[in-house]
Amino acid sequence: MSDLTKLTLAGARDALRKGETTSVELTETHLKAIEGAGALNAFVHHTPEIALEQAKAADARIAAGDAPDMCGLPIGIKDLFCTKGVPSQAASAILEGFKPEYESTVSQNLFDAGAVMLGKLNMDEFAMGSSNETSVYGNVVNPWRRSGDEADLTPGGSSGGSASAVAADLCLAATGTDTGGSIRQPAAFTGITGIKPTYGRCSRWGTIAFASSLDQAGPMTKDVRDAAIIALPERVKALATRVAAELAVAPDAPFCTLVHGDYEAANLFLPAALGDGDEGGDGAAACVPVDYQWCGHGLGMRDVAYHLVHAASVEALEADGAEHDLVEWYLGALRAALQARGEDAAAKAYGNDVAERHFR
Repeated sequence: MSDLTKLTLAGARDALRKGETTSVELTETHLKAIEGAGALNAFVHHTPEIALEQAKAADARIAAGDAPDMCGLPIGIKDLFCTKGVPSQAASAILEGFKPEYESTVSQNLFDAGAVMLGKLNMDEFAMGSSNETSVYGNVVNPWRRSGDEADLTPGGSSGGSASAVAADLCLAATGTDTGGSIRQPAAFTGITGIKPTYGRCSRWGTIAFASSLDQAGPMTKDVRDAAIIALPERVKALATRVAAELAVAPDAPFCTLVHGDYEAANLFLPAALGDGDEGGDGAAACVPVDYQWCGHGLGMRDVAYHLVHAASVEALEADGAEHDLVEWYLGALRAALQARGEDAAAKAYGNDVAERHFR
């Protein structure tokens, strides 16, 4: 196949099942790409021997018909996750030389599913940053450039190495962590997909903490379908360790037609309640914020959401003979919630005294 690095997780998974490539070939191609992308400073601990060993094992599982969705797919692991026998520094000189004797739950679940670890990815030190400029390894560089300008751009942070690596096709996907935006912001900066799962969906065991009541592991991928493949407990059981009933949308639920017929991607976002109308028949609901005016920008979010979510989906829903409702919710407490999140993160990272001085 031509340029294996351009594949998505879904595309690579399907190619492996069809015998069009092997995990070893996929892995070797990505390792070569990593060698040629040192200027991005995305990968900071390289594990080619481990990767090739895992790839060979994955090829054997695929040949035997024992292949979960992630089996044989080369990914990167953020340096915040403890990986047994591999440096895990959280991008800090404080942890230089630390090689855990144990595996984080997230990485262990991925390896159990057959994923291949290409190496560890750069990040802001202890995940405390949003531009990936606080790392002991040095800055991460965004693979994108402004038109007509070769100046280096930040990939965001703290999961900047993960974002840069995925955007530059150095790995098919990567793990990230998000306390207050450390998956979502770098994903936006680099044009990839990043999701912070609901707190508690992924175990934090073996993940070096920033603010433990806010930290959450999540996927960073090339598209939404890939995020579903790596993160859905019902589909993969790779990242998530708690099976949540609210994600169990029936395959024939009307909303499944809204993402180009992609059940994996549709299932990532829609709770089971969306598959049952008030009268017991087929139904769905579009949830829309109605008071997103507190920031003073007059965004008219209800109207925007109505047109983007409601109007765009009604045609598809009605085509299936489905009932539909527009469900409104209120964000009046959002300002207070953001304030509380900031105080909690600062208190856990630096202590209550610092949080008091900064926020009061």
